Amino acid sequence: MESVVQSIVAALSGKISKEFIVFLVSMVPLLELRGSILAAGFMQMEFLPTYIAAVLGNMLPIPFIFLFIKKIFAWMKTTKHLKAIPEKLESKAMSKSDQIEKYGYFGLLLFVAIPLPGTGAWTGSLIAVLLGMKTKKSLLFVFLGVLIAGLVMSLLSFGIIKNIIG
Repeated sequence: MESVVQSIVAALSGKISKEFIVFLVSMVPLLELRGSILAAGFMQMEFLPTYIAAVLGNMLPIPFIFLFIKKIFAWMKTTKHLKAIPEKLESKAMSKSDQIEKYGYFGLLLFVAIPLPGTGAWTGSLIAVLLGMKTKKSLLFVFLGVLIAGLVMSLLSFGIIKNIIG
């Protein structure tokens, strides 16, 4: 992930603002919030602009996932060359759904909030849709999870925890 983020930063630096780079990176699946805060570190940004841009960018695609992913996947499944993509994504997402199925909306919040590979707003939202969870309530819990994940990653990345502990 680090080399991909460095390449994006190198390609966009000087062309658009640092905040917009963070915003864009946070919208990319797999990179999401973690990648955008890493990008901010490469650009030596301040905490607050990084946090705001990362959270807003990470949340921008999420309502579209809730509204359109089932229709997009259904269409993709009717095509010869794209059929395997939604099947693989659904299978991978559902393999990580235990926590959300067990704890419901609180599980969704935790799934999004804990910044580990394979978790985050994109996957959490896809799981919520596939499980038939209520959209508005799911959006709220995904948003809260993104706020927490952004805070955790920012505190770790900006060395704030390191400075507090010792």
